[in-house]
Amino acid sequence: MITLTRETKDDWWEVEALYDLCFAPGREALSSYRLRDGVAPVGDLCLVARDEMGIIAGAIRYWPVLVGGAPVLLLGPVAVHPTHQGEGLGALLIQDSLERARNIGWERVLLVGDAPYYARFGFERMHGVTMPPPTNPERVLGQSLLPGGWSGVSGQVEKHP
Repeated sequence: MITLTRETKDDWWEVEALYDLCFAPGREALSSYRLRDGVAPVGDLCLVARDEMGIIAGAIRYWPVLVGGAPVLLLGPVAVHPTHQGEGLGALLIQDSLERARNIGWERVLLVGDAPYYARFGFERMHGVTMPPPTNPERVLGQSLLPGGWSGVSGQVEKHP
């Protein structure tokens, strides 16, 4: 039994430990982290998945960024503890959080990731949207949460003020 709840300040260290476990050392040196520095995450969309023992089995976070001056959600990181991988927990976190984002009025979402994995959630390669270097443009993916969400939106991804 998995329970999804909004991440609280008390979850922060446990979620950070999960990210450290699931990602390579130096993850915070990635360009996407420069966009997050000093910016509060979108709290309504940052979720933790707890197992029946109350232990965090997965987590997802979102951050506000700007593309061509338009507000955009930056998805990530999302991680599932190795003992829960293959159970569909990552998909649950992504689908649930995207629905929440849609319901509160976000129009578009962006991420840096593997196209074959994220395509099943409706993400596709973003042409005309540029992440700070050294991001591989093939890994810059996006999705409209509302009809026409990306229409007319292009340019450099920038830190939210």
